[in-house]
Amino acid sequence: MRRTGASIGAFYLLRPQEQVLHLVVVGGVPRELAEPWARVATAAPAPVADAVRENRLVWVGGQEEMARTYPRTAVALPYPLALAAVPVTGDRCWGALLLMWPGNHPPRTTRRERGHIASSSRRLARLLDEAADAGRPVTPPERPRVLAAPDTTSRPTAPEPVASQPALAAADFAERLPEGCCGLDLQGRVTYLSTRGAELLGRGAESLLGTMPWQSLPWLDDPVYEDRYRAAVLSRRPVSFTACRPPDRWLDFRLYPDASGISVRITPSRTGPRPAAGPTPDTTPEATPGREPGPDPDQPLPAAAPARAGQLYQLMHLAAALTEAVGVQDVVDLVADQIMPAFGAHGLVLSTADSGRLRITGSRGYPRHVIERLDGLPLDTRLTPAGRALATGVPSFFTHPDDMARIYPQAPLISGKQAWAFLPLIISGRPVGICVLTYDHPRPFPAEERAVLTSLAGLIAQALDRARLYDAKHQLAHGLQQALLPHTLPAVTGLSVAARYLPATRGMDIGGDFYDLIRLGSTTAAAVIGDVQGHNVSAAALMGQVRTAVHTHATAGAAPDEVLARTNRLLLDLDPGLFTTCLYAHLDLGNRRAHLVNAGHPPPLLRRPDGPAHALDVPPGPVLGVAPDAAYPVTDIPLHPGTLLALYTDGLVETAGTDIEEAITEIAAHLDEQAAEEDLEQVMAALLHHARPTHHRTDDIALMLLRARGA
Repeated sequence: MRRTGASIGAFYLLRPQEQVLHLVVVGGVPRELAEPWARVATAAPAPVADAVRENRLVWVGGQEEMARTYPRTAVALPYPLALAAVPVTGDRCWGALLLMWPGNHPPRTTRRERGHIASSSRRLARLLDEAADAGRPVTPPERPRVLAAPDTTSRPTAPEPVASQPALAAADFAERLPEGCCGLDLQGRVTYLSTRGAELLGRGAESLLGTMPWQSLPWLDDPVYEDRYRAAVLSRRPVSFTACRPPDRWLDFRLYPDASGISVRITPSRTGPRPAAGPTPDTTPEATPGREPGPDPDQPLPAAAPARAGQLYQLMHLAAALTEAVGVQDVVDLVADQIMPAFGAHGLVLSTADSGRLRITGSRGYPRHVIERLDGLPLDTRLTPAGRALATGVPSFFTHPDDMARIYPQAPLISGKQAWAFLPLIISGRPVGICVLTYDHPRPFPAEERAVLTSLAGLIAQALDRARLYDAKHQLAHGLQQALLPHTLPAVTGLSVAARYLPATRGMDIGGDFYDLIRLGSTTAAAVIGDVQGHNVSAAALMGQVRTAVHTHATAGAAPDEVLARTNRLLLDLDPGLFTTCLYAHLDLGNRRAHLVNAGHPPPLLRRPDGPAHALDVPPGPVLGVAPDAAYPVTDIPLHPGTLLALYTDGLVETAGTDIEEAITEIAAHLDEQAAEEDLEQVMAALLHHARPTHHRTDDIALMLLRARGA
């Protein structure tokens, strides 16, 4: 932080064999502001996840860029700031370093700044490597460690009596000012209050020191005011607001933050209440929110009052995340990675109602034997409160094992937990399932937290119901697709073959990519690869029809151009509303020739025994299912022993923001590097890893490698 000038810094650790980043240490903000992001899935659309997944520096230059690039994060952090996330890679990828700057930071990084960020990442990676080599690997703590605020001022090193004089002089200076002065630490606690400030607030300094103003002064108990404190801490820019001290005294508050805390200037307001403003920091007193007179200022709130502004933003963030969840496992992972840390939970059980029983679809923080004991309980079970909560639709909260044992005596013994929140998942009066958050220690559930959890349960219910429907469709389509793809490829004399299909990692996971190898004779065969438009059951079904049609016409002895022409006419008759690209290669191994035809498909890659790999120019005809009189020109090439052909679908080379021609050239160069490898499965694995090193695929991929062998 000191070298880069960042106001906030954090390190996320990626444990081996896990796909979750754990927050290990944070500096510049209180733990409470960082804990909702204590766990970030590597697949999440977040800067630290992208940095690790794509192995690159992620820079977000301002609030607008954040909203455009990471809308979910922008909802939870609606403050002007700049952000950098960089992977920490040594002997392995250790995680990501996150740095944040105030909103007045330029929207672009300088070369020197990027150099400091990169060197900080390398230095951190080296320390992690050394710790692992010494047998002391870094592991995620139960709660993130918070670094003390750095000392950014220059103070004389003098004996204690002399050193205290500047502090006394500063206090005397503040006492002489006509306005009130107050100091807050980064956690929001009052560290100093001048006499005039105490008069304006209507409370003695001794009763406010060490407390948070919005907890000790009921008339400041408003998420808008607490949000101004959050804005000051995160943006490091001055903010202001106006509040009414009952019965009718309006006060202006101006907050001036730095790395060590916040200075607050309190003055009587000359204009009274002003229209409410949003959470964006503002340095002018005119753009400030007002509120109506509140309750008696002499009655403080309980110290356990939660930070509502943070929870409101976190709730919006979680709502946005839940709308992006696709399958049931996505919902489980999101609840575990984001909702559990946000509410400090140590355990999770997410169950769905199925045929009168509660089937556990996901859990965290429980040993296997406990999950096996709880799985499949009847909906009317008296073993735990889950059945009753689901039947009544009313959440149940148990703050202590004794509370649970009075009604459900076996439940604490089975789970070993100390506090529970049972959240029924209901949609239009229909039970979907139940979400249970558990804790290793007794804890209260304040009324506002219960309200937030109850609202969140409704969002989880909607997401879980959509996810179950998606999974059902997915299983149907996946089963259909697997049934239509070839289970094994035939052996052909003089030919080595390897083929693989990989579904997309996001979305429906089902596409229309297909491949086939058709044995036509003892030394002849046909290789076909294609891509049906779409990622759904219809695409999978049409893929099966296209593959069957090609197989039928090929085995009937049709010439290569006629195989595609007849398949094209069939698709026009079927009128599925989808088009198909296809590449067909007739392999005559006896005469050492290959005849290729192309229906709008990416060009194959060819590597001859004596030459580099390159994209083979096969003039394409129209895609299948569009033009009734389409013609498909035939390209003849020699097929000498050692010749390697690579047929693939666009998922291998097509990525948003990249030129497909350059991507094809790059894959061809990598194929050239691997061509000496005898095992085509190894060649295929290397090509797939090169094309998608993070295993993150937005489209499905089909790849077939064919190598002519000698007699």
